[in-house]
Amino acid sequence: MNILDKIIDYKRKEVAERKELYPIKLLEQSIFFESQPVSLRKYIQREDKSGIIAEIKRKSPSKGVINPYISIERTSIGYMQAGASALSVLTDRNFFGGTNDDLTIARKFNFCPILRKDFTIDEYQIVEAKSIGADAILLIASVLKPAELISMSSFAHTFGLEVLLEVHNEEELKWSLDAGADLIGVNNRDLKTFELSIEVSKRLAHLIPSSMVKVSESGIESVESILELKKFGYEGFLMGQNFMQHSRPEVACKEFIDDLKLATESKVA
Repeated sequence: MNILDKIIDYKRKEVAERKELYPIKLLEQSIFFESQPVSLRKYIQREDKSGIIAEIKRKSPSKGVINPYISIERTSIGYMQAGASALSVLTDRNFFGGTNDDLTIARKFNFCPILRKDFTIDEYQIVEAKSIGADAILLIASVLKPAELISMSSFAHTFGLEVLLEVHNEEELKWSLDAGADLIGVNNRDLKTFELSIEVSKRLAHLIPSSMVKVSESGIESVESILELKKFGYEGFLMGQNFMQHSRPEVACKEFIDDLKLATESKVA
């Protein structure tokens, strides 16, 4: 059993337990059920933003503990002040050290789009995402059947949530393009081997319709990588570890975005 299989196996048990502890009727009492979600798609395409989806995560299966004592308030506010287009918050506790409260805290202090980063396998989690203040959810093609991708995308849209559909290869992309997602994210990390290469994003770019917002995920460590990915039509760039490995992730994010602005301006000039 690879790490992805282990995560999904654990997630099934976790969701079953949460359904017992927090029934849907309780989730629906959240103040966020009346709020209008912010469009992740639109924010990524805003010219005054960087296109960067800045991620908050304490640990990962591939790197272990990264930043266990992170301040969600300080980091999320700092990310947005730095010019990030959106936030991504890991809410998986067992493998990534996140909690639903992390996202709710980020929501309390920010008006930007927030992606709930988790392994969604059940419609219950979509209701849960809405209840904690998320604006968008992640659906992973490799863990869901085509029919499940379609039904879950449609279900998320009933709450006004957008869907970032994650793919890892040509096969997943081809059979999931009609799922109704709002954005396509190409994960440069193989979730089975955890190997990284932005060449994956480049290779799949031409297969993604121009009408779809393209997001490159993982393994983006330099300004040059973003400039290169933009040539292939990518507008969104999900970055977490590159910032989180610093004691002050928001400072690292600001320095990176400042460098990106300078490089973009010099290129235009």
